[in-house]
Amino acid sequence: MSTPYDVLSRITSRPRATRPAGQRCEMCTQSIPEQHQHVVNLAARQLMCVCRACYLLFTDDRAELRYRAVPDRYLSFPDFALDRRAWEALQIPVGVAFFFRNSALNRTVAFYPSPAGATESELDLDAWTAISAADPRVELLADDVEALLVRVPADTDTGQPECYLVPIDACYEFVGGLRLLWRGFDGGQQAREFIAAFFTQVAARSTEQRR
Repeated sequence: MSTPYDVLSRITSRPRATRPAGQRCEMCTQSIPEQHQHVVNLAARQLMCVCRACYLLFTDDRAELRYRAVPDRYLSFPDFALDRRAWEALQIPVGVAFFFRNSALNRTVAFYPSPAGATESELDLDAWTAISAADPRVELLADDVEALLVRVPADTDTGQPECYLVPIDACYEFVGGLRLLWRGFDGGQQAREFIAAFFTQVAARSTEQRR
């Protein structure tokens, strides 16, 4: 039986997700290795596994393109402007969520982990606007391909939230790995261990970005 650390090692020990042997680029059909990169199909809202050559075609974030390359940037935001009242205003039922700007919708969307995988939150836009206005580092996120990954402590009055800028595919890999371990209403002990280990890995990869 897999432990949280077995699942985590399969997800976070590489820059991109492992795929079955024989995986091919979803653009040019060239064979690609287990360690490969992704682009986001903006119209379909889907991640695509691609070879290095196809990935490089979509790295210009200033161009009007149908696809966007997912970067490999990790930043930590210490002292992020998020307190108990602000988190409760977002109405997210768990203590972990990720936020990114959807360019097609022209607004920020939020997802949180659940037994069904990534679940979209009915994000209170006024509450999010207040948070982003209080912390300008939110503006560093590239639309569609980078997310703000947040974990709040059980006691937000005394604990400091963890906040990171991460590639969007890392968020979906995290939620997918957590789904494999989820038990009961709150996820269970294995899920909690997985979350803690994942955030430790993210912290180790991240460069500190202060206001």
